[in-house]
Amino acid sequence: VSEDMLVEAIKLGQETNQQIINLQKELISKCNVTKKDFVVKEADVALEAAVADAIGDGLDKVFAVNDRYEQRDVMNELKSSVVEKTGESYDKRSVLDAIESKWKNYVRAKILKEQQRPDGRNMTQVRPLSCDVGLMPRPHGSGLFKRGATQVLTLTTLGSQSEEQRLDGLGPEERKRFIHHYNFPPFSVGEVKRMTGPGRREIGHGALAERALLPVIPGEDEFPYTIRLVSEVLSSNGSSSMASVCGSTLSLMDAGVPVKAPVAGIAMGLIKGDSGEYAILTDISGTEDHLGDMDFKVAGTAKGVTALQMDIKVLGINEQIMAEALTQAKDARMFILNKITETISE
Repeated sequence: VSEDMLVEAIKLGQETNQQIINLQKELISKCNVTKKDFVVKEADVALEAAVADAIGDGLDKVFAVNDRYEQRDVMNELKSSVVEKTGESYDKRSVLDAIESKWKNYVRAKILKEQQRPDGRNMTQVRPLSCDVGLMPRPHGSGLFKRGATQVLTLTTLGSQSEEQRLDGLGPEERKRFIHHYNFPPFSVGEVKRMTGPGRREIGHGALAERALLPVIPGEDEFPYTIRLVSEVLSSNGSSSMASVCGSTLSLMDAGVPVKAPVAGIAMGLIKGDSGEYAILTDISGTEDHLGDMDFKVAGTAKGVTALQMDIKVLGINEQIMAEALTQAKDARMFILNKITETISE
């Protein structure tokens, strides 16, 4: 669907929800429910001052480093230095929490007031892209998509119609011929953890990318095969689910699946100030996702949107922000689609 229709649909949904909210308020008034008092923990002014003094211009130095892993190393050095300087007077955990809080406020202020992002990009800039196909000889198709430090390899395997997945659930569907699996191993973010079965993240991200691609998958009459995609996240610095969409498009076309149109995805971010000012960020990195107010993923073709997913940490997103984010996402999506079609066009 088009971005304009999407905004209209969300607006209609919000207006309709007011009727439900009014009903809830009516029920609350009849039940005489009173809100519990919430006591906000006061900040330790002396601790904040001591940490600020120990940090000095340290946050400037951290922000000046564009590479994610180098930036993490510089930040760890700063934390060690500040803990050492304040260790006799304050608890280490409290000091580290205060540093994190100051870093969050620092990054948000840089973006809002100076239009500067942690990796040096402007608000609408997509990280450097690269696409490749036909890397793996064994599967029917393979596509490698890289955006900044996020890198995903998607493999396509085709099977006969008898190899459809049988669903034993409560839904109306009994079989499934298009399947997308998403794997996010610990090494993709530089961690050492036990390898387990798919968790909430893997299931959710796999379903999001599957939904994004489903509208362009050919019908059984045109392409009588079962299609299985597996997206392996090799490295992650934000938006690996949208990179999986892009890698899947490359892989499907490499396998000879006659998709109706290429699909690409992008993750948008938001920093919102106390006075109503805001900045919408294209192609957010892991740092911006962690410190920001929104992770808004938009996938689609050149014609329109095929999938959406949003996480927000603020009280609400108004129509103007939604419309701007979708427009910005479309520009980025078209840029990525051009890169994909340069690599493989059909």
